[in-house]
Amino acid sequence: MRQIHVLLPGLLTTVQDLGREGFGPMGVSPSGAADPISLRLGNRLLGNADASAALEMTLLGGTFLFPQGAVVALTGSDFGATLDGLPVELMTSVKISPGQILRLRHTRSGARCYLCVQGGIAVEPFLGSASTHILSGLGGFEGRALRKGDVLKSGPTVGSFRKRKLGEQAREGLAPRQILRVTPGPQAHWFPESSRQLFYRSMYCVTEESNRLGLRLVGPRLETASIPAGFPGEMVTEGVSLGAIQVPYGGLPIILFIEQQTTGGYPKIANVISADLPSLGQLRPRDEIRFQLVGWDVARHLLREQKALLASKELMVE
Repeated sequence: MRQIHVLLPGLLTTVQDLGREGFGPMGVSPSGAADPISLRLGNRLLGNADASAALEMTLLGGTFLFPQGAVVALTGSDFGATLDGLPVELMTSVKISPGQILRLRHTRSGARCYLCVQGGIAVEPFLGSASTHILSGLGGFEGRALRKGDVLKSGPTVGSFRKRKLGEQAREGLAPRQILRVTPGPQAHWFPESSRQLFYRSMYCVTEESNRLGLRLVGPRLETASIPAGFPGEMVTEGVSLGAIQVPYGGLPIILFIEQQTTGGYPKIANVISADLPSLGQLRPRDEIRFQLVGWDVARHLLREQKALLASKELMVE
């Protein structure tokens, strides 16, 4: 196996794949890549399986030495990457010679950059996934973010190097959004009409307190939802979905994210549609977003469209 030496870890660099689905009843959130589209694209550029593990860097990237060389792809946000001082193009497969150093700096665009390596990052799976769950200290590389001096291993490579890049149509069609499309939440009808209108016409800002558990927003406060007649005095805690938008007593929305709690007792005014969930992973503190209400049929159509683009022959060019 080839090695990757961590010379500098960056702000928060973890091993992530597409997550561990199906363990919500046990209280285990899926975790995984915050921007799964970028992870998939990086793996496809290298001929890996879509779910192969990669390094997810947040806001500030790391510096890595490749003693035996490697074939890599950087996807997601632009972190100003250089290889031995020369710029490295995003969304392109790159051959690294033995002994070369890949350096990433602070973000120039969104929140996260993915370093995908041909063969994937090799770690012991937990509940069938290589993803790091920071709060529980499970999965990934020793259940934690990377540190200076860590040595990672990559899986076996297949075939000779082929330079591939993401096609222009895919770059445009899969770009992150800041107008997030949502469907009504299960308690949307608990909110007065004035609150629902305020929610959809307002701009909200992502706060510094946001993380992989949830994105806290600041903006116009929504009137607290009223529990309908016939319900107990408080809302009963229930299962919550990825992308659910809760409104706690203070009236400021919180978008539940990939390391979310699996149950919650706050009313949910809306839910980000599946096609727009990867955009959440590229939101930085102080980014401004809006919400656009769509119907269930539209949400399903947009997801089918996205999947069709990911499966299209025009996705990659050589």
